[in-house]
Parts: sequence; C-alpha cells; structure tokens
Amino acid sequence: MSTFSGLNTAFSSLNAQRVALEVSGQNIANANTVGYTRQRAHLESVSGAQISRGTFSQPVGQGVSIKGIERLGDLFLDARVRSTGSSAAMLSARADAYARIESILNEPSDNGISHSFNELWSGFQEVAKSPQTLATKQVVLERSRAIASELRNGYSALETQWIQQHQEITGQVAEINAAAASVAEFNTQIQLMNVSGGNASELIDQRQLVIQQLAESADATARFREDGTVDVSVGGNILVSGNSAQKLAVTGPSTLQGVMGATAQTLQVVWERPGSPTVNFDGGEISGKLLATAPAGQGGLIAKAAQGYNDVATSLATSVNGLLAKADGGKPLFALGGDPAAKTLSVTLTDPEDLKVGAPNMGEFDGSIADEIAQLGSSIDGPSAQWKTFVVKVGVEAKSSATSAEVAYSAFETAATLQLSNASVDIDEETVNLLTYQRGYQAASRVLTTIDEMLDQLINRTGVVGR
Repeated sequence: MSTFSGLNTAFSSLNAQRVALEVSGQNIANANTVGYTRQRAHLESVSGAQISRGTFSQPVGQGVSIKGIERLGDLFLDARVRSTGSSAAMLSARADAYARIESILNEPSDNGISHSFNELWSGFQEVAKSPQTLATKQVVLERSRAIASELRNGYSALETQWIQQHQEITGQVAEINAAAASVAEFNTQIQLMNVSGGNASELIDQRQLVIQQLAESADATARFREDGTVDVSVGGNILVSGNSAQKLAVTGPSTLQGVMGATAQTLQVVWERPGSPTVNFDGGEISGKLLATAPAGQGGLIAKAAQGYNDVATSLATSVNGLLAKADGGKPLFALGGDPAAKTLSVTLTDPEDLKVGAPNMGEFDGSIADEIAQLGSSIDGPSAQWKTFVVKVGVEAKSSATSAEVAYSAFETAATLQLSNASVDIDEETVNLLTYQRGYQAASRVLTTIDEMLDQLINRTGVVGR
C-alpha cells in the first residue's frame, strides 16, 4: 500500500466529515423553517482496487466518498397528509357555510323569527278579544311589518353569503392557477439541479408546500417521476405536467337568484381549454364551497336555506290572507311582490281600521277570524311549524357537518404529526451528529498528521545514520 494512498484516504475522510458537518448545520439552521425536511450526508466506503504488483494487491480500502445528500422525507406520509388535508378542508368549508346560515337564522333567540311569530299570534289573540280596539290592531300591523322585515333581511343575508362564497371560489381558482404555475417552475429548477449534480432538497421542500396547498384547495394528487419532476392532477385530469401548467376558470351565475327556481344554473369551475370541460373535484375546500353555492336540487346549502325562507313567507301570506278573506270586508294583510317571496314580502295595510276580523253578519264585536289566525301558531302545518321544522333541519345538518369536520381535522392532525416526526429536525439528534462528525474530522486530521510525520522520517532522515 502506498504511503501517499494513506494521505488520500485521510483527506477523503476530512472532506466527508466536513460535508456531513455542514449538512447537520443546515438542519439546525432550518429547525424552525416551515416545510423543511431534514437531510443526511450519505457516506460510502471506497473499496481497495486490485493492483498487479507481483503477488501484492491493495489490502485495504481507499477512504470514504460522499454519494449524495439524502432528503429524509416519506412519500407515503406526504400523500396521507395531502389526502386527509383535502378531506378536512372540504368538510370544514361545508361546516363553515352551515355556521354562517345558523348565524343568519339566529335561533333560538328573543330576536329570532320564532319569537316574532309568537308575538304576532299573541297580537291576533288580543284582537280577537277586543276587535273594536284600534290599539290592538295597530300592534298586529307593527308585528306583521317586523316579521316581514326579518324574513326579507334573512333572505338578503343569504344572498350576501352566496356572493361571498362566489368571490372566495373565484379568488381560490386564481390561487390554484398561480400555484400550478409555481409547481411547473419548481419542476424546471429541480430537473436542472439534478442534471448538474446539485442538491435540490430545499426546492423540493418548497414544491411540497405548494402541492399541499393544491391538495387542500382542490384535492390535488401528485405522481413523482424519476427525473425529479412531479405531475399534479385534479379530478383525474392533469393540472401540471413537467414544466407546463393548465388553468381553471369560474363560470355560471353571479347571484343567489341564478341558482333558484326552475331555471336554476350551476356555479362551476372549468378547464380553460376548448369545450371548457367541468372540473370534477373529489374534495378540497373549493368542493365544499361549490356545494354551498349549488342549486337546492343539487344539495346547495344556501339555496336550500333561501328556499326555506321563501316557503315560510309564502305560507304566512297565503294562510293569513286566506283567513282574512273570510271576514266581513276583509282585506289581505300581506303581499308577495314576486320571486323571491321572502325578499318581496310586505304588509299592505297601513290603517288599523282596515284590519277586519269579524265573520259576516256577526257584528262589530266579533273577532272569530282573528282567533282563527291566532290558532295558526299551534297548527302542525302553519307558518310557525314550517319555520321550526326548517330551523331544526338546518341545526341537525349543521351539527352533523361540524362533527364530521372535527373528525376529519383530527385525522389530518394525526397524519401531519407523523409526517413531522419523520421529517422535522431534532436538535438533540443533530447535536450528537455534530459531535460525531467533529470527532471523525479530528481523527482524520490525526491520521494525516501521522502520515506526514512518517513521510518526513522517510524523506528527510533515511540514509543519514551516524551524522
């Protein structure tokens, strides 16, 4: 074995330990960097080569080499985080839509419509007791205006919620397009880095964060290629392939009324290419928001709530007006100005004297019609019962949705914790590695010094015996 070969062996160790130290230093520096995945220097021993020198051959290896810098991520854990994150985001978006609807209903509450209904029926009961008293009739008119106003305001709040959801979907589609373009750019950079023999770990970490964002927004899935690039799909169709990215767009109605009634249209996200095919989301936050803005016949949360308001408004107007029509000189109390019923509901009477509640030929002290109207409060199919059924149904669905979202988010947290435990930096572990590589560096330095002293003895002192 050549003495100079020993120098090369010691030098290779010095270089390997230094690189390993730098990698541990990089890990420690990024211990708190979001999305960073720890790295390790992959060291590999260099075997001794066979040298034809008579019967001699290289008896030991020739040091150590750096085979590369490994990124200690786990594709399966990453895929699980994307999958659970997509499901959690979709269910959370749906639960949030229900929560907003519940806040609009404001039930149970002294300021809710149920309380206003009770006040209205109580007012009619007082009119039935003294139909000749204008003050009690004036109270009924005021309470009728109040409940009509509450129904209009509730419907308007749902319209505002729908528009907000539409704006959020539009903004989210723009973010998806930007993220897709970013992944395509990362693919290009990573591919170039790999070809040139560089370390693309940090670029891969940054790309993973963007892909996770796409998964939570649009249920994106990823397929990794051997050249370091990744293909991203949404709804079974390619969004990103290599260095090219497709774009999405939003089409359909821009108001709640556009998804109501027999002519209802559907708000959709489509591919920006000939034919504008619809994107079929299987999950993600945008899927939950599309469900919230869909027509009632397709399970649209806001549209179903708006229809509930319309049904109650129509029931109130038709049932009360129908009974008043039986009165002597009776006039309708409510008017429906068209579609939507809840938004156009109004009170037509302004003078309490016009509120006639007596049956024909029963005299001015008869309040039997007012009593019949008061009984609507306890009717199993009256407007009050209809409102209560609607509120209870929304409450049950909202509770179920919130529970599902909590379970899904718990699964996502578990997956994220497993991913972090595998990929995140452990300061204690890195400290031990630093000490290990430091000692290795010191030992290699000592070997180098020893060989240098041997060479000095061989070169400068051999053949000088007796001097």
